[in-house]
Amino acid sequence: MAASKTHGIDIARRRLLLGAGGAAAAAGLGLAPGRLFAQEPISVAGIYTVPVEQQWVSRIHVAAEAAKAAGQVSYVFSENTSNTDYPRVMREYAERGVKLIIGEIFGVEQEAREVVLDYPETAFLLGSSFLDDPAYPNLAVFDNYIQDASYLSGIIAGAMTQTGNIGMVGGFPIPEVNRLMHAFMAGVRETRADARFQVSFIGSWFDPPKAKETAFAMIEAGADLLYAERFGVSDAAKERGVLAIGNVIDTQADYPETVVASALWHFEPTLQAALARVAEGTFEAANYGLYSFMKEGGCSLAPLGSFEGKVPQAALDLVAEREAAIRAGSFEVAIDDSEPRSA
Repeated sequence: MAASKTHGIDIARRRLLLGAGGAAAAAGLGLAPGRLFAQEPISVAGIYTVPVEQQWVSRIHVAAEAAKAAGQVSYVFSENTSNTDYPRVMREYAERGVKLIIGEIFGVEQEAREVVLDYPETAFLLGSSFLDDPAYPNLAVFDNYIQDASYLSGIIAGAMTQTGNIGMVGGFPIPEVNRLMHAFMAGVRETRADARFQVSFIGSWFDPPKAKETAFAMIEAGADLLYAERFGVSDAAKERGVLAIGNVIDTQADYPETVVASALWHFEPTLQAALARVAEGTFEAANYGLYSFMKEGGCSLAPLGSFEGKVPQAALDLVAEREAAIRAGSFEVAIDDSEPRSA
């Protein structure tokens, strides 16, 4: 099984999105290498249904590469694994004696759980729409609960739109996407109460051309700012001269005049918590989604970078106030997993 297949993905883009991010993550693990792991590195395998460049998966991959660079783990991965093939790949890694298997099972929930029960000595940390279940004691679940950062990015978006018409392009209307969109919309309304939203889902996790065409249609319908939940949206914004807000990763370096702000997901706290329990022999069914909260270090608002000095100060003051309250636990961003609608 190949550990690093390119599948035709541009190598320069892979290095830009993953290489620099991996180096930064290695420096920001917050734990001295070997503090938790005096023994041999823990063997970790990642199984991903999309290329590791895809926003969501890239955060898991970067965190694993950082742990590898720190000497905490050995790490191999398989990308572009179809849902139908996912259980087989899980079994292959488990049979090889991998201690911790990470990935995402949103499209293969029940089949994955059947595999988990067959390998009780293997720890599984998998992205899932469901909470932990004691019936699967070696399966811990997680999700990108980065609604805190999404809400803050919305405050900035509301201050930057001129028309109040905002386009939002997502992959699928599942809880993992819905909650971020709702948080973003709530943030927008803090600074633009009369905002209107065009919401559309492209039915794919990785189809930049389709996302781009959907974004073009929203711009034609009056949107002057786009929420780029998928790759391709910022390309449309750049070509048509409108603004965009990023999701999960910071792409401003690629779109310096387009991407104003981004809600960033940091998987390092989630992975570190799991590795600590594997090392201690205490890994069990648990909900690791909480490690994505801002107060846990699991998400943040990207630096303004090229938009420094261009965002109204009143919006920045509100962002600072809300962020401090979120980190202190005195302000909670609502978690709404229902499907957002155009309004």
